[in-house]
Amino acid sequence: MKPSIINKIKIIKCRLVVALIAGLLGGLRAAAAGNGLSGINEATSMVTSYFDPGTKLIYAIGAVVGLIGGVKVYSKWSSGDPDTTKTAASWFGACIFLIVAATILRSFFL
Repeated sequence: MKPSIINKIKIIKCRLVVALIAGLLGGLRAAAAGNGLSGINEATSMVTSYFDPGTKLIYAIGAVVGLIGGVKVYSKWSSGDPDTTKTAASWFGACIFLIVAATILRSFFL
């Protein structure tokens, strides 16, 4: 055989090997992407499982804030403080905010 034909055969073999390696690496990458997708789905389900207990916790915090606010407003009212309505409005607003924020966050993410 002529040396030019042998060189062409070697070049074709090298290209074939490179193409096979590229195909193999592409297949491995696709398989790894599938595992990443399942990991993302698992993380999403774990995070969404925290919303129900988190919502209940926020409701409990709102109840405690409401009780503390009620005691403070009552003590101001009993002492005759003229600033009672402002204090009552701010504590009531804080409780409403906690309840609405918990409900809205839950509806957005579930």
